[in-house]
Amino acid sequence: MTAKRGRSIPAFGDRQRRRVGLLGGSFNPAHAGHAHISIEAIKALALDQVWWLVSPQNPLKPARGMAPLGKRLDEALRVAAATPKVVVTDIERTLGTIRTAATLAKLTARYPRIAFVWLMGADNLAQCPRWWRWTQVFGRARVAVLDRSPYSYRALAGTAAQRFARARTRRPSAIWTRPLPAWTYLAIRRHPASATAIRAGLKTTGDHHP
Repeated sequence: MTAKRGRSIPAFGDRQRRRVGLLGGSFNPAHAGHAHISIEAIKALALDQVWWLVSPQNPLKPARGMAPLGKRLDEALRVAAATPKVVVTDIERTLGTIRTAATLAKLTARYPRIAFVWLMGADNLAQCPRWWRWTQVFGRARVAVLDRSPYSYRALAGTAAQRFARARTRRPSAIWTRPLPAWTYLAIRRHPASATAIRAGLKTTGDHHP
């Protein structure tokens, strides 16, 4: 299922070859920082699209304080409207998944000709060993880690980076020619937007999520 008319993900069994970045998360709420890292990834990795996978519920985050999925989708659509290659989708709801490894297993089976790259901030690289079957993420798709202060140095010295040290390429474009696992680090220009800060501001004004 897609959340956007005229800018949808392919139908099941689509045979077209393309490179697609996957940016998963709660998007609680979506903000300009999400658009920024998507644009940077598109440029650095020569992506045809970036799909925002708006999660029904991140298993590592509490349900309390999480806006309804429909509201988060609507805000993501608004933020992504000016970025033509970004597609907002709630496909995880259709697939019945909330865990990255399970989502990637179903997406790669559904779209065998799409070359997927999982996009994550350095903070997520640091914590991904807490994810369900986290090593399978690197076995299912390429991974691009985007700089995010102040987590980058700690993340690049952490468990995941060390586990897959031999799979890392310093040249981002090389991930497409390497067998899995393959990952790279993108030293992009940082963006100041933060969903946590935005939620805090909404609470201050009284316009907060239920």
